[in-house]
Amino acid sequence: MPTEQVLSGQPPVVIRPMVSGDADQVLRIYQAGLDGGQASFEIRAPQWAEFDAAKLPGHRHVAAEAATGAVLGWVAVSAVSSRRVYAGVVEHSVYVDPARQGRGLGSTLLEALIASTEAAGIWTIQSSIFPENGASFRLHERAGFRVVGTRERVARHHGRWRDTVVVERRSNVAGMD
Repeated sequence: MPTEQVLSGQPPVVIRPMVSGDADQVLRIYQAGLDGGQASFEIRAPQWAEFDAAKLPGHRHVAAEAATGAVLGWVAVSAVSSRRVYAGVVEHSVYVDPARQGRGLGSTLLEALIASTEAAGIWTIQSSIFPENGASFRLHERAGFRVVGTRERVARHHGRWRDTVVVERRSNVAGMD
């Protein structure tokens, strides 16, 4: 169910489920993040069908302007494994339109994600962050994520080896029975 929120310095924002009609805007924001060079090893956003197939339903949210419906950011998760024992562990991505960063949208999207994953019994949300991405570290720390470790020279990005720092958030309620 969509929830309207007023964040500092911007018009009211609705947090709602991501739908296929959001595809162009979601992929545009994704590509803008990739173009910044600090978000992912990927350099091109996939086509919608590939993106859609990789993300778990029920845990895809967008922040949209309440008045216009324009998508300002999104968050979604993928399964980390097809094995049943890892059913409660997901990897997430969160992207905010570069023109709207620093205004609380990332935090609001992570709050929506945490609520939906905990309601579904997911006990761990994880992600990998480039060490140079200080804004992402601060965002995740505020949302209760902790650093698990560093994967050194895990892959090449624009011709050079890069490290990633693995972060996770363990639920205090889901999977604790």
